[in-house]
Amino acid sequence: MELHSPVTAVKGVGEELAKKLAVLGVKTVADLVDYLPRRYEDYSEVVSIRDMQPGPVTVKAVVKQATGRYVRRGMHITEAVASDETGSIRLVWFNQPYRANGLKVGAAYYFSGLFELSHQRMQMTSPSAELVSDLTVNTARIVPVYRETKGLTSKQIRKVVGNCRSLTRTLPETLPGWLVREQKLMSRAEAVLAMHFPIDGVQLAEARRRLGFEEVFELSLAALMNKQELAADESLVIPFDGQLAKDFVGHLPFTLTDAQRKAVWQIYQDMQSDHPMNRLVEGDVGSGKTVVATMAALMALRHGCQVAFMAPTELLARQHAETIYKLLQPLGMESKLALLVGALTSAQKKKAHQAIATGRARFIVGTQALIQDKVDMHELGLVIIDEQHRFGVEQRKELMKKAGHMPHLLSLTATPIPRSLALTLYGELDISVLAQKPAGRQPIRTEIVSPNSVEPAYADIRKELDDGRQMFVVCPLIAESETVNAHSAEKTYEQFQKKEFKQYRVGLLHGKMKADEKNAVMQRFVTHELDVLVSTTVIEVGVDVPNASVMMIQSAERFGLAQLHQLRGRVGRGQAKAYCYLMMGDSSAPSRRLRALESSQDGFKLAELDLELRGPGAIYGQMQHGALDLRVAKLTDVKLIAEARASAAEFLKRGESLVQYNELSTRVARLRTVTNLN
Repeated sequence: MELHSPVTAVKGVGEELAKKLAVLGVKTVADLVDYLPRRYEDYSEVVSIRDMQPGPVTVKAVVKQATGRYVRRGMHITEAVASDETGSIRLVWFNQPYRANGLKVGAAYYFSGLFELSHQRMQMTSPSAELVSDLTVNTARIVPVYRETKGLTSKQIRKVVGNCRSLTRTLPETLPGWLVREQKLMSRAEAVLAMHFPIDGVQLAEARRRLGFEEVFELSLAALMNKQELAADESLVIPFDGQLAKDFVGHLPFTLTDAQRKAVWQIYQDMQSDHPMNRLVEGDVGSGKTVVATMAALMALRHGCQVAFMAPTELLARQHAETIYKLLQPLGMESKLALLVGALTSAQKKKAHQAIATGRARFIVGTQALIQDKVDMHELGLVIIDEQHRFGVEQRKELMKKAGHMPHLLSLTATPIPRSLALTLYGELDISVLAQKPAGRQPIRTEIVSPNSVEPAYADIRKELDDGRQMFVVCPLIAESETVNAHSAEKTYEQFQKKEFKQYRVGLLHGKMKADEKNAVMQRFVTHELDVLVSTTVIEVGVDVPNASVMMIQSAERFGLAQLHQLRGRVGRGQAKAYCYLMMGDSSAPSRRLRALESSQDGFKLAELDLELRGPGAIYGQMQHGALDLRVAKLTDVKLIAEARASAAEFLKRGESLVQYNELSTRVARLRTVTNLN
């Protein structure tokens, strides 16, 4: 048996079990060894029967008797009695008929499981049982719990992983020897073995530190190598014109925040270099990112360069084009603007392509259609990406081919990102933070609503709708589900149309609709042909409907904190007071994250809490970081992240070559294509 062998080479893995493991992505022995637990149950403390307390527990006891019988409807019950010198305990298993014959009367076992009250008697229900030895797998130790699939339990996974112990001990080292020594890290083999079979909590913590360090080190190294490569490229120098910036700011109907001014100045300094800018502007909803981006574009336009502004959807591209047109109008630069989206007619597209190719159009707003071969932009000086996780390394290379040089790149995101997370995931980017909101923006009143309080909330919402306002309604599911007890968009749409909001115009929007259908429905809401839009999270990013003053989130407990905050940000974009109703799916006590959202409007504070609540490896779902594979690293561990990043910089400073580290080289090469959230 070797690491590259199929998983069937492992003792105890036949064809049927191999099929189930394949569902979990485990196809080789290496995959199995690398299939790390998602959590642990601590059964390491062995107590006497007399000292047992309700809850998870382990006892060492001798089996006195064991019997099995069938009861109603074919259910089988195995009952046993086990004793130690302090007393006896009743043990019960359901539908495990093999248990009675499997337990040896007179033999000593470790029993680990739940000690609880059942039918007025204390008992252990369905405990794991193993003969007393030094090599237990399921009892008397810290027990790993794995991600499971139908017909495959953690107990089965533990057993087959246990049959790989000897091979796991021979795993090759993946990090440089000097780094392992300098950081006082476990060897990789020790760490992986300890993740599967920790001796104690101290050893498990050391294993987690080693593997978490490695994850952040690899990611940081990939990002720094990308940054090095980008710094070696040349770009157009775009000089700063102070008078133009003053003229633009002087015509704004509001005052720039200090954070906006700082971000703009950082961008101007970047663009004056002959090396390409690679900057991320992150700011909460309503912090003024579009104005900052337009100010960046001003200098490129004045210098005769073209600017490409890419939005993730056609609707957002149109909204950005309208906003930017109004911002450029006082300077007489609006004629340089062009829109390029898929919904244009062939004649409109041809006209746009000609205007771009001849240079008449210098500020082009669109979707990723902007980087297609048909679009001829030879003087491309600046690329602005809205919601930057949609754009990465490969797209940058396409732009370089098109322009003949690397354009300056400005990325925007409305997702507030904790500093530790930003350093880890955006290592190749310089970051500007817009932590302030423009003066005069009203807070959104947020209220948690239990099922028995919906009528007063509905009455308040009807008043808003009667005043000519509009409402978003967001549901976690498209259709009803037998397995998930949560609101669906289809059922809510039907119900609101017929009952609670039947006097209003109600529309439906979800991800399974065709793109042109989605655009049409959204456009009807934007133009106020609809009063209520029932939707899934497809409305999450960037859409701007100033007249919408109410956000209702159904089954709010089903959403993550960052996502809830993003959804709430769809309202409060006009002059009217805005409201967000967090509708609970049941009458249980609201979670900490819902309480936090109710009491805070600060996206950065909420992002920190979200990270803390989600735990190790947790990253915002909407960013889709699955490819980054952060399974162990705890992103709240700022010290570990700093050490790993410093070590990645040291690796490059030493002139180390990845060629001599095969596995590290493979992982870093893959991560280089997915950093910058491609």
